[in-house]
Amino acid sequence: MKFKRVLIKISGEAIAGENGYGINEDVLRSICEGIKEAYKTGVDIAIVIGGGNIWRGKNGKKMDRTTSDHMGMLATIINGLALQAELDDLGVDTRLQTSIEMREIAEQHIRKKAIRHLEKRRVVIFAGGTGNAFFTTDTGAALRAAEINADAILLAKSVDAVYDSDPKLNPDAKRYDEISYEDILNKKLRVMDLTAVSLCMDNKIPIYLFSILEPQNIVRILNGEEIGTKIS
Repeated sequence: MKFKRVLIKISGEAIAGENGYGINEDVLRSICEGIKEAYKTGVDIAIVIGGGNIWRGKNGKKMDRTTSDHMGMLATIINGLALQAELDDLGVDTRLQTSIEMREIAEQHIRKKAIRHLEKRRVVIFAGGTGNAFFTTDTGAALRAAEINADAILLAKSVDAVYDSDPKLNPDAKRYDEISYEDILNKKLRVMDLTAVSLCMDNKIPIYLFSILEPQNIVRILNGEEIGTKIS
């Protein structure tokens, strides 16, 4: 395998499917089957999942931003529970950790405990973002990847690569097979929160952006296939 330990960042929108809102159980199952195949390769796997299919902090236009962000954190925990349930059903040993204490539902995030779970061949799902308002789950993914010494972040999106503009709106959009952190920051390409990109750059964590619409792409990247876009 190309990596020993990876963190997969799954957007909330990905599990909404064509509905655009909520959890599409068929899509969630397909994604979890892809994760199981990746797990069977022997690579340590951690996951951060977003909450945009339920609530985004910036959605609360007339609401205090901190309160709105806290609602978004809870949305990621709902998604984390759904992800854990599907993986458990597929026979994958998982642990759900949250940045906000809710001991009846999940473990509180403790870095050394998360690493120990990974060493025991458990998939660790990190929910609740960073636990702080004004930070996205992208930044949470970069932070957790640094904490667990991940070799890479696999950024699972509904698009297949990084483009210089929206390929749905611009048929001439330029596709990148590889791009630097600096170019992402300078061109302000919103493939990932810029704070997260900066954190990955500081910690030398490469990012592989790919389409989760084909869940087998996870294993393909682990096998060293060049798909999507590499940010490094």
